[in-house]
Amino acid sequence: MSRRYLLLQSLVIVMLLGGLVRWAGAAEEQPPAVGDTVPDFELEDLDGQPVKLSELAKDGPVVIVMLRGWPGYQCPICSRQVGQLVGKADELAELGARVVLVYPGPADGLTARAQEFVRGNELPENFRFVTDPAYQMTAAYHLRWDAERETAYPSTFIVDPKRKVTFAKVSKSHGGRTQPDEIIAALKK
Repeated sequence: MSRRYLLLQSLVIVMLLGGLVRWAGAAEEQPPAVGDTVPDFELEDLDGQPVKLSELAKDGPVVIVMLRGWPGYQCPICSRQVGQLVGKADELAELGARVVLVYPGPADGLTARAQEFVRGNELPENFRFVTDPAYQMTAAYHLRWDAERETAYPSTFIVDPKRKVTFAKVSKSHGGRTQPDEIIAALKK
């Protein structure tokens, strides 16, 4: 065999192996991280009004809080987290932040479950509570917790007016939720 043929053969093998390594090592899609630009979304609030991320973000930072939604019951940890955030609403508003609480779940009956979640609670003016039927936004952000009696990974993102992530925290368990003081500290940076 000629030297040229051996060199060409070696090059083909290296290219094939490189492709296999990339294919075998391809990472699963990951949730947004600091520095990423998140996809825009338009979801509805409980009054059927559209809430579009890009519209909210025009005026300043948006805090996106992914709740667990309806995994067959109302999540008590989500309720506590929302209560803590509502308790800091004035401070969040002073920092120019709007908070979007995302309640994911199967489309059938989701609005009724979401209304049940917030029943008896008045959300502050700078808060929006939206549903994510059939996990549209959840999937786009790679937050689907696809296990029995699960919906989405509890997560918090702060995005700037260009939808660039300035803070991200994704919990792969029921705990590990973002605390209001973490969000306030991140907004002050």
